[in-house]
Amino acid sequence: MPRGVRVPSVVTALKVACQVGVAKNVLTLDGTRWQYTHGVADPDSVAPESYTLDMALMERPGNKDIQLDLFLNYASNLALYPAFQEYFRKSKPPLLAVWGKNDPFFIPAGAEAFRRDIPGAQVKLLDTGHFALETHVAEIAAAMRQFFEANGI
Repeated sequence: MPRGVRVPSVVTALKVACQVGVAKNVLTLDGTRWQYTHGVADPDSVAPESYTLDMALMERPGNKDIQLDLFLNYASNLALYPAFQEYFRKSKPPLLAVWGKNDPFFIPAGAEAFRRDIPGAQVKLLDTGHFALETHVAEIAAAMRQFFEANGI
């Protein structure tokens, strides 16, 4: 190999392959539509303006790169979980988690986990997907109002 030529590491190669795969399959109009409609009882109930606008904004220069960086960096959040859990155990803040039970990204176990550290945590799992507000805004707003009133917020 000529001097000064660097061979990418396996990690770098995997990262690039992942970026290409995500860019080609997720950061597209079809991929974005899927994120909004997957797990929704009636996908036609999701306004097409939501995922169309989302994709239009994604098409701005640099935005897909930012999304890819966030996606590939998500694992770094896991390293912070013990600190979050310690805070929750010590402080026991009022907590409301409203979740789409069919969310392919943040599964119900993630919401239920709050109860291990905050026994009084309220967890509401709705029959919807990742973008729960698209289909359940009235239910979520009512749950928030009730939570705020019950906790003097």
